[in-house]
Amino acid sequence: MVQQVLHRDDLKLGGFAGIREHRLVIDPIVFGNNTSNAWPGIGDFVYLADAKFIPNGETHLHPHKEIDVISVVVDGRISHQGTLEEGNIIETNQVQVQRAGGEGFAHNEVNPDNKENRMIQIWITPEKSGEPAGYKLYSLQQGKITRVYGGDENQDETFASQTTLYVGLVDAKQTISLDGEFIAYVTTGNGTLNGQKVANGDLVRGNNVEFQAETDSQIIIVRKI
Repeated sequence: MVQQVLHRDDLKLGGFAGIREHRLVIDPIVFGNNTSNAWPGIGDFVYLADAKFIPNGETHLHPHKEIDVISVVVDGRISHQGTLEEGNIIETNQVQVQRAGGEGFAHNEVNPDNKENRMIQIWITPEKSGEPAGYKLYSLQQGKITRVYGGDENQDETFASQTTLYVGLVDAKQTISLDGEFIAYVTTGNGTLNGQKVANGDLVRGNNVEFQAETDSQIIIVRKI
């Protein structure tokens, strides 16, 4: 049973530099008292923003420390600058994961094109402080759900954490299921999540997610193990 649904377009549009965004998750653990209608996260998941870069817009170079920054490119592309993997181009349906750790990193994400793009920005706090900085890049596959963060510390495909993050490119009529407490965000398409109609821009909190896509869709799911 779906417990809560938050609609992106019910929230105030904000932003900074070359970005216009809706902030849907702002956790008081990191940000203190939140006066907006944004939700707190679950586990170590503390922030989610649905952002659009203006044509040729950029964040400008800025630092992070002791935070893991996940960027899901929904439409368009991002030119990545900074201390980790300078020069990468992140395309539509790719996910960039940067771990600041105790070492820290600086980055600038740039829209290299003369049209608007769209990126979902997620922050997760690491379970261990003082970790080295690190970088991972994932390419999503149609019809599959991909874990891009969290899991067993004995594997190195993702940064280890008890908070896990999956991104699915779900075919029309396809069903995906994951157990446990979750927050899910539909970024493209529409379908039914735990019996409730959802569409692009809907954030859902509940237990034991089951998403049935009506059209080709993209969905981000954060779970607490």
